[in-house]
Order: sequence, then structure tokens, then C-alpha cells
Amino acid sequence: MKIFVAGLSNKTAPVEVRERVAVPAAQLGVRGGVLKQSGNLSEIVLVSTCNRVEIYGVSTGRTVNIHRLFEELFAGREPQDLSTHLYVKEGAEAVEHLFAVTGGLDSLVLGETEITGQIKQAYQTAQEANLTGWVLNRVFQKGLQTAKAIRTKTGVGRGAASVGSVAVELAQKIFGGNLARQSVMIIGAGKMGEACLRHLSKKSAGSVLVSNRSFDRAESLALEFGGRAIRFEDRLKAMAEADIVVSSTGSSHTVLNRQDMAQIMPSRRNRPLVLIDIAVPRDVAAEVGQVDNVYLYDVDDLEGIVLENVRRRGQELAQCAKIVAVHAKEVLARINGAPAGTGRSADCMPLGVGLLQPAT
Repeated sequence: MKIFVAGLSNKTAPVEVRERVAVPAAQLGVRGGVLKQSGNLSEIVLVSTCNRVEIYGVSTGRTVNIHRLFEELFAGREPQDLSTHLYVKEGAEAVEHLFAVTGGLDSLVLGETEITGQIKQAYQTAQEANLTGWVLNRVFQKGLQTAKAIRTKTGVGRGAASVGSVAVELAQKIFGGNLARQSVMIIGAGKMGEACLRHLSKKSAGSVLVSNRSFDRAESLALEFGGRAIRFEDRLKAMAEADIVVSSTGSSHTVLNRQDMAQIMPSRRNRPLVLIDIAVPRDVAAEVGQVDNVYLYDVDDLEGIVLENVRRRGQELAQCAKIVAVHAKEVLARINGAPAGTGRSADCMPLGVGLLQPAT
């Protein structure tokens, strides 16, 4: 049995590609089960975040058709050739990749902590759906330990930002470093929306509006951060008073389109509106950016701010790499050294040539 990871990320694919294979958190178990069966895998964990979609698997020695596995993820959407976007890592390289991802070393925002929770949730979902076994259980548990070691033994995560906080930093740059006179609206009161609100409170934004499908959740966050809750069906009307809108819902389709903006802008007297869409799949249709005085940014547009983040923490990466390598070596030695007859694989060496086969 042999371990591998196949996937695409913000480093290999733009958001318009990533969103087409993104999987809602609630569907990770079911979709992972389909992939396990169609790929003849003995174990699998499916990971889907705003910056990556990855399949961690254990093969039974048969050739794995990676392209076909990813075609399964289109789920009714028109398939797309992903050959230029996909990467495949095998054996020790796959394990080290997981540990780097879990520790926030491969994130858009270097050292961010949200990814650790997302990996943990994806693993637990797969475990509860009986999709994992001895190999991936050991590897993912060690990966979470590695993330903890990176945070406690290095400074890479010190002051690290989330995607939500980088969105706020972008808004601050657009308005000359001061948000005190601006009205900011958050659409989506999930973890990223909450992260935005926490950072907005530090920046002393002039006023904050919170809109969410669950109005109770919007009210709760608005109360905590001194803002005002807006019913989801009233979000367009409320945009008339906003200068900046940050959207991060979990919707599988857009919640703002060009027609919506065309209706909103006259009521604003065409006052400029900044839209920052940090959702994947995207909340805001790309055509919205064509409306006069509407300035649209998506999660990939945060790269400039992120590069500065990388420069500040770059000196810590060498130490992080050593931690990853040591932990990966430990878990692989344990897996490869498992005694025969226990049902545990003594052959978790790197996959051979032929893992990645073209779709037919």
C-alpha cells in the first residue's frame, strides 16, 4: 500500500479553476467515499478550502487515474482539463507536503492558523465516514502534532494573519490606511467573516454591517463588534450606505451579480464601491467588476499583501522545514516498520511510475 497526494492550489490554479472542483464541507465525507470507490483506494481524505483542493490517498498497488478522480469533483459542472494545474506527490514527499500544509507553510498567508483547523475537520470527517485506516490515521495525527510544534518552536505564526485579515488590510490600503470614515459590510458570518470583523474592530472602522442567511448569527456577531445586523434578503438595499463589502459565504453559487450592482449604484449616486470576495466558489460574479465605479477583488488579488507577509517570516522557514522533515521521517519509519500479519502496510514507500495516468 502506498501513500500519495494529488491536488491543485492557489499556487497552481486561479480561483476560477479552484471553485469548479471545490467541495462544501458538508459533502466531504460523501464525495470522499465516491472517490475512494472509483479510484480503488484503501484510504482517503478529501480536503477543500478557499486555496486548495487535495486528495490524500492510499493505493492498493494499482495504477491511480488522478485525472479521472478530479473529474468526479466537477459534480455536474462542465469538465475542464486540469493537467496544467494538478500536482502529485508520493511517499515521503506527500507526507512532508501534508505537514507543511497543516502547519500553514504552504498557505496564501504564511503561518496562518485557519488551515490547521480545516485539515483537522477534513480528517475527522473522513474518519467518521470510515474512509481512513492505519496509514492515514497515523499520518494526519502526526501532521497535527507537527503544526503544533511549528507554532511553539518557531516564530512563523507570530502575528500571522488570516485571509480575512488580509482582506481588511487591502481595504485599509485602498482608503489610505484609515477606515475611520468608511462603512464596511460583511456578507457571511462564518469563520472568515468573523476574522474580518475582529480585524475591523482593531482598525476602528467607521461603521460595520453584518449580513448572513441566519439572521440570529448576524445579530450575534454585530452585537459583539458594535455593528448592525442586516437580513440577507435586504443586503442589496444596505449596500447603498457601504464603502467596502467583504463577502465570504459558503454558497455554491454567486450571491451578487452584475444586475444587482446595476440596481444598487444609482441609489449610491455612483459613489465608488469596493468589493472584496474571499469566498471559493466566488460569491461575486466576475462581470460585476465591469460596472462603473465598482472595484472588485477576489482572493487571488491579495497576493501583493501576502508577499510582504512572506518576507517578514521567511527567516523562520528553514527551521520549519527541519521540523517537517524530522516528523515525516518518524511517521514513515513507524508505518514501514509495522510487523507483518497486523493488517498494517509494510510497503508505504513512494509510489512508482504510472501513478498519474491521463483520462480517457
